[in-house]
Amino acid sequence: MGYTPQFSVVWNNLGLFAQGIFLTLQIVVVAIACGLPLGIAGALGRTSHNRLLNWLATAYVEFFRNTPFLIQLFFFFFGLPSIGVRMSSWQAAVLALAINFGAYATEIMRAGIEGIEHSQIEAGMALGFNKMQIFRHVILVPALGKIYPALVSQIVIAVLFSSVVSQISAEELTFVGNFLQSRTFRSFEIYLAISLMYVGLVWVIKLIAYGIQQKFFAFTKYIR
Repeated sequence: MGYTPQFSVVWNNLGLFAQGIFLTLQIVVVAIACGLPLGIAGALGRTSHNRLLNWLATAYVEFFRNTPFLIQLFFFFFGLPSIGVRMSSWQAAVLALAINFGAYATEIMRAGIEGIEHSQIEAGMALGFNKMQIFRHVILVPALGKIYPALVSQIVIAVLFSSVVSQISAEELTFVGNFLQSRTFRSFEIYLAISLMYVGLVWVIKLIAYGIQQKFFAFTKYIR
């Protein structure tokens, strides 16, 4: 007899899937909220004329962009306890994802900052802006506008990367799927459902990102 899909295993456990989606979003939102400022700081270090700051930022980017995310996750969850630093699976997941996201955001932000023409900075100085005002209004906001699509793509990657944290028993969406599969053995139905849920999450994020772009970064189409 052929295999007969039984999607009742999905319908009967929608509550568990909803909990998994909620925790996935919680991990990703907190990680990005922490990782984005880290990326901005890293970009400032990468574009700094201070050799020490430049070296530290470069070392950070090279290390976390050239090692597997799974190894980074295991280091925080399994490695740090060896030296007395213990954290929950949720804390380790957020920390690993934030630092990893920050490393990629650093290079994205660096490209945006370097794309700002020096004449714009000089214009800000001529208008009497102080350094903080120049950074905020002349550099940061236009730079974010320029690299916004790339940043959104990196956020989507972070959402997909979050599935890896199931390896340390963080009870997000993939963990819920693995849990149900191990008890029902309905692999086809469960993993198909999870795949569609991730697609749905990504499309929701893209729609939100589009709305933000139209509200805050629509002006960037006039920047050359």
